[in-house]
Amino acid sequence: MSQDSVVPGELGDPAVRAAEVPEPGAVTIVVPTFNESANVRRLLQLITESVPARLPCEVVFVDDSTDDTPQVIREAAQDCPFPVTVLHREEPAGGLGGAVVEGIKAAGSDWIVVMDGDCQHPPSLVPDLVATGERANAGLVVASRYIKGGSRAGLAGSYRVAVSRGATWLTKALFPRRLHGISDPMSGFFAIRRSVVTAEVLQPLGYKILLELAVRSRPRQVTEVPFVFQDRFAGESKSTAREGLRFLRHLVGLRTASPVARMVVFGLIGATGFVPNLLGLYALTGLGMHYLPAEIVANQFGVAWNFLLIERLLFRDRRRHRRLWDRLCRFALLANADLVLRIPLIALLVGAFGMGVLPATALALVTTFVLRFIGTEALVYLPRRRPAIPPVPARAGAAQQGEPCEQTP
Repeated sequence: MSQDSVVPGELGDPAVRAAEVPEPGAVTIVVPTFNESANVRRLLQLITESVPARLPCEVVFVDDSTDDTPQVIREAAQDCPFPVTVLHREEPAGGLGGAVVEGIKAAGSDWIVVMDGDCQHPPSLVPDLVATGERANAGLVVASRYIKGGSRAGLAGSYRVAVSRGATWLTKALFPRRLHGISDPMSGFFAIRRSVVTAEVLQPLGYKILLELAVRSRPRQVTEVPFVFQDRFAGESKSTAREGLRFLRHLVGLRTASPVARMVVFGLIGATGFVPNLLGLYALTGLGMHYLPAEIVANQFGVAWNFLLIERLLFRDRRRHRRLWDRLCRFALLANADLVLRIPLIALLVGAFGMGVLPATALALVTTFVLRFIGTEALVYLPRRRPAIPPVPARAGAAQQGEPCEQTP
């Protein structure tokens, strides 16, 4: 990732001296950008007109663009009375949300304001966001379209309005406690204290970083200010069907962060596996295969289906710990072991403990399900333990004499 700091103006320019920003600045404005070359010059102009006179600031652009956006930012920054930094990422991990996390790490102020680069978030509100946070002693201040005085006027078309409202309803229904007091969890415009953010725990996916922050490291005190969502200055919206799918995957990942929630989703996914299993059994027996081998083969269809959904929805962020073939083989062995274990367990419950067949079957299903979930998490998706590397002994007397230590081959 490349970083460029742009020093505005000449050192002898009295206008620059009058607008010097204390170190660290009172606020860092983080702007994630992707191909916004037509907007960033206008955005910097709006920030210049409304922020420095009321609040010392710096601006950090975290850029994932494939066009000339970084160069346009550098050129426009020459006219700005505040520091402007461009962080260009060659590998845009986490999308725009990941860009915001990089900006938070690079911020030089305790207050950080996150806003889009398309001029739909009015920079004139930046000082008010910080002032509101200071007055309320809040850690997070959300600019909301859905409280009195706010408006979503800049959302283009009834389709985007419906999608935005639907996403807001869904997230608040899934996280009623974490999002309590936040009317607009889909907002990309907010102020947060750097001291309340633990960047290492964040796992952004897509552009809804506020949701990630609120769920994983929500400050205790949250407040809101109204804002009017503006029309995009230039270009087209980055909201696509693909981003919508990433948003849904992100929701699942956040909702399944706890073991209990993961077990529930694991069970729901397992229940859907009955469909390909039964379809496979129907097709194989229809072709004349005996029902016993047909059941064994058909079970593999359900196993494959469950593995696909678990990979995409439940353990997406843990796939890097093992190779695909390793994960698939381990998952298949556990899934088929469930069948082998269940029948002897039912026989034990009926014969040794005198249980009826139906309650014994139900208890066996629950027991093997829990064991399969624990086994899947522990044996398929947890990182492999690496052997500890013993400390390298230093040559006797080297440290005392100030000589470099030699590594033992």
